[in-house]
Amino acid sequence: VLYLPEGNGIVWNGLTSLEEQASVTREPLFFDGQKFEDIVTIDDFAATLRAFTYPDEFLQFEGIEEFDKGLFVNDQIQARFHLSYRTRLNNALDQHAYKIHIWYNLTAVPSAITFESLSNEVAPVLFEWSLTAIPTQVEGFQPTAHFVIDSRKMDQWLLQDVEEILYGNEVKDPYLPPAQGFTNYIKKWDRLIIEDHGDGTWSATSQREGQIVMLDETTFQINDATATYLDPETYEISSTPANEEDLWQQ
Repeated sequence: VLYLPEGNGIVWNGLTSLEEQASVTREPLFFDGQKFEDIVTIDDFAATLRAFTYPDEFLQFEGIEEFDKGLFVNDQIQARFHLSYRTRLNNALDQHAYKIHIWYNLTAVPSAITFESLSNEVAPVLFEWSLTAIPTQVEGFQPTAHFVIDSRKMDQWLLQDVEEILYGNEVKDPYLPPAQGFTNYIKKWDRLIIEDHGDGTWSATSQREGQIVMLDETTFQINDATATYLDPETYEISSTPANEEDLWQQ
């Protein structure tokens, strides 16, 4: 998914590969012919992106702007963009495991493109860009532009909420929040989730300590629940909101 500077998401069809480059270098130090130290330096994040095609919205990130209907002007100031992609993990224990990679504040430099005259063999043109990024501040960590979500380790309900933000749903468009707001949202996420099993039973789960309390072996109490009484003896209970207002806090 391509995300515009303000965070709105655009589907990217035709992307073929993303090659991440090492962001750490090592310089050995010697004295009298003996190595005594390694100086480790964190370099700028860099990657190579390849695709057979790209969204029209990506033109502005190549420095191309539309002057008028069908007339484009090159060599303009390039805007920065964001990107996310998913990689599947070859995990014998979990065949559906994957990671979501999120990159912030990217700049794309296109590689040379060769156009050839028509021939009997048709080969599609493969576009390629060198990507660099401006790190963003994350409380308690070194600045970074690269975040990774592991489906094996994140709470399944939190993962569902995160993917609805990144990819959108029936009522919301895809959106990438600012990094600080996004990480805070994940860190503070503690929704009460009510799951209807469809067989007359339901379950409640929460990561917040003290929200679900067992009073004895068969009796429990749910605090701060979203409940609506239908009559004096019947009520409807539902999951609490996702507190997405936190997403836009820098």
